[in-house]
Amino acid sequence: MPDYGHDLVFGSFLTPSAKDPQRVVALAQTSERVGLDLVTFQDHPYQPAFLDTWTLLSWVAASTSTVQLSGNVLNVPLRPPAVLARAAASLDLLSGGRLALGLGSGAFWDAIVAMGAPRKTPGEAVTALDEAIDIIRGIWDADERAPLRVHGTFHAVDGAKRGPAPAHDIPIWLGAYKPRMLRLVGAKADGWLPSQGYLQPGDLARGNAAIDEAAHAAGRDAREIRRLLNVGSGPQGSTEQWVDELVALVLQDGIATFIVASDDDRALAVFGQEVAPAVREAVAAERFSSGTATGAVRPAAALARRHPGIDYDGLPASLVGKAVEPGDREYGRVRSTYVYSGSPGIVIRATSPQDVSDAIVFARAQDVPLAVRSGGHGISGRATNDGGIVIDVGRLDTIEVLDADRGLVRLGAGARWGDVASALSPHGLAISSGDYGDVGVGGLVTAGGQGFLARSYGLTLDHVVAAELVLADGRIVRADHEHEPDLLWAVRGAGANFGILTAVEIEAAQVGDVVHATILFDATDTAAFLESWAALVERSPRELTSFLTVIPANGQNPAIGYTIVVWANDDTDAAVASLEPFLDLAPVLQQHARVVPYSTVVPAHHGPHTGGPAPASRGGLIDHVTPELAALLGDLVASGVSDMVQLRSVGGAVNDLDPSATAYAHRTQNFSLAAAVRGSRRAQIDQWWERLAPHLDGVYLSFETDQSPARLAQAFPPETLSRIARLKVTYDPEHVFDGNFGVQPEAAAPRATMSS
Repeated sequence: MPDYGHDLVFGSFLTPSAKDPQRVVALAQTSERVGLDLVTFQDHPYQPAFLDTWTLLSWVAASTSTVQLSGNVLNVPLRPPAVLARAAASLDLLSGGRLALGLGSGAFWDAIVAMGAPRKTPGEAVTALDEAIDIIRGIWDADERAPLRVHGTFHAVDGAKRGPAPAHDIPIWLGAYKPRMLRLVGAKADGWLPSQGYLQPGDLARGNAAIDEAAHAAGRDAREIRRLLNVGSGPQGSTEQWVDELVALVLQDGIATFIVASDDDRALAVFGQEVAPAVREAVAAERFSSGTATGAVRPAAALARRHPGIDYDGLPASLVGKAVEPGDREYGRVRSTYVYSGSPGIVIRATSPQDVSDAIVFARAQDVPLAVRSGGHGISGRATNDGGIVIDVGRLDTIEVLDADRGLVRLGAGARWGDVASALSPHGLAISSGDYGDVGVGGLVTAGGQGFLARSYGLTLDHVVAAELVLADGRIVRADHEHEPDLLWAVRGAGANFGILTAVEIEAAQVGDVVHATILFDATDTAAFLESWAALVERSPRELTSFLTVIPANGQNPAIGYTIVVWANDDTDAAVASLEPFLDLAPVLQQHARVVPYSTVVPAHHGPHTGGPAPASRGGLIDHVTPELAALLGDLVASGVSDMVQLRSVGGAVNDLDPSATAYAHRTQNFSLAAAVRGSRRAQIDQWWERLAPHLDGVYLSFETDQSPARLAQAFPPETLSRIARLKVTYDPEHVFDGNFGVQPEAAAPRATMSS
């Protein structure tokens, strides 16, 4: 048979002897030390002279760090598949994705029956293994929300909960010799794992042919299936002879994983340090001269789910292994954002600015939409799309304190603000950064950053002193007050228009503990409550920032006002003096206050983003909550059109900056308003916003899903919008970054000249 082009793997097959338990662990560690890739153990649960293989796998996983681990092969008749699936996923997660699952249909049936399992004929055992594979893979499919139901002849689950998902795609290898087992390998397995000692001349060729035929019948590419072989500890001749034999097995029989059965340290060392490198070198030379295709093979089912308009095969080599397509195990985890269920054609998870550069150059050559994602928590859902490309910078998540005395920190665009707060807390530093710790740095810091320290610290972007971006042409640039100062101006408020942020430098505030209070009000008299709350916030010291969310009445439950108040230091006397007046605003249903580190206020949860029906969100900025505005907002809450109405206090330090200092030019308003709806109520919320319009002065883009020109004009005053448009000519003349409130490039108007 021809070479299937798989990368070569070398491993050990160790005896799990119970006589000297630490000996087999030491041999596993030796395998890792001498450069082997894989350690496997036979599995005979009925054999008292052997350690339990699953327990041994777990112990060895904790005692090693790089080798892949597998049973060789696990006795499925004595291991219930649903339980085995969860055990495998758990060990894979604990080991960092180092587990493979070698399975067998069962042998030594007298011993198996003695352990309590029912006897099966060879045909029944194959059927049972087939059913077990379906259950195992079904349990691993944690992205599927429906309970698992498999009603087999020998194995059945009825409503089993799925998960946890393993850390990587755990391969399933089958020990197989007879025709029906070989067909099962071709139809469902990831690898064929026979032992050389049980094979006759020609068996490998015949086995490969049967597997390939079954794979083709199942709509699979035969190259998806790895060919493994348990081998003895070498011929009696020289190491060179051993190398020649293994090279022939690769090139003629497609074997790509060799597992040496030996409990001898010296044999393992020779195999790992002498044989494996020589085989790799010889095979690489033969493959190069013959032009053999190598690398991972995407399953046919996954290929069928690719989207038109994307040249998947043209993905740069630097991004291979960093891209997730429909059909990949991880696709369900990366396709959606916090609120929007997307179906992108490919998600590229960059690990460096150069990756981002390669990704944007690739994306520009495709005929599909482009989205950029840092944390994916944005309400607008613009960090995903349908059928397009998503460049995800979530892995650029470094957090570095450059100068603790100055408070200067460097943050990767993919870092989560909760992690930032936790990392800065030991230094007595904090950055005001929204109200939820899972939000990513990149999206928030380029749009604004209305946080719990806003009135004392300002917006997040107000303290940005440098930014690293990848421009539309792939250039990686640094923008600061000396280099590209115009670009730095634009990044702070309109960054999504100019490039992909990869890192930012910010001056943090000196903040230790803060006073964090939550108060739950009966907001039945909504208008009076809103007006009084806003007036109290405005006259409070700058150390106080408050967010108020009003939930409409529901059945017998009144409208609820949920208020968060943060006092920006640990002066409890001053905090109490400012907090006590809040208790007189409306009937208090619940209250709680505590002195905590700022990092406790915005912890990162790293929750999964599974999306949902996309909401419509409307935003607006407000100078003062007047009686007229309060009455309108009260009517909006009473109407039930909006799921919630939220007011955030800004003002204070936010308004200290000159409006022209950054592309975020709103420096007179004291409050930020947001409301969210779903489904058919979109038209109704727009009608409400028309009524509210005379009382609003500007839009905060992070809370707005309407990307109409009218909203854009409200987000950026005329002079600011004009400057952004002119800078787009320099930095994004082809308007590549058009998906997140894109501003059309516009050259400056020529100066008028006098005619003679």
